[in-house]
Amino acid sequence: MSEYDMVIRLALACFLGALIGLERESLARPAGLRTYTLVCIGSALAMIVSQEMYFQYHNTVTADPGRIAAQVISGIGFLGAGTIMREGANITGLTTAAGLWVVACVGLACGAGLYLAAIATTGFILLVLVYFFKVEERFSGMREYKHFKVIVHDRPGAIGKVGTALGEDGVHIKNLTLSHAEGEQLVLDLMLRIPPFIKPKVVADKLYSVPGVFKVEHQD
Repeated sequence: MSEYDMVIRLALACFLGALIGLERESLARPAGLRTYTLVCIGSALAMIVSQEMYFQYHNTVTADPGRIAAQVISGIGFLGAGTIMREGANITGLTTAAGLWVVACVGLACGAGLYLAAIATTGFILLVLVYFFKVEERFSGMREYKHFKVIVHDRPGAIGKVGTALGEDGVHIKNLTLSHAEGEQLVLDLMLRIPPFIKPKVVADKLYSVPGVFKVEHQD
């Protein structure tokens, strides 16, 4: 492989990584322009080094040209894990983590000289990130979780009545924590998945109508 070819491969990796990074940067994601560009360039360089070592030493030792490149795929996990955050029942950063992993693969393709595959993959990545987001946003309400605090009479069947009332409106209980308040009161900390066409206030009103419910606090 000539030095000119190496520079071309690294430059293409830089350009393609920057394209994807710009989309992430525009949405203020944890990993943006510089992170994606560096990952793509570094992956391309790892692939180039892996190939060059094979070409130089395959006559004297048994060499696997994919060994170094394979470590890029597993090693990129530490960056991806750093972008994933959990807030209650909501987990964010998964798309950014997946983007880092796939942009590393784009870099490997550039380093291997698979220009068409690298360019086509970049196009598909941008298609997913830019346009699939609009489709996902339309249905994202189905995955929204809201926190409710409900105080009820500590009586047999009280929790079942609350669950039944929620189920009638298609509201699902993601998480439930019980604790005792003063007297004969039971505190239910609920994490609810609410359909997009139902407002949290409507759910609160529904819970107030359940016999034995004293108080309902909710997150708007």
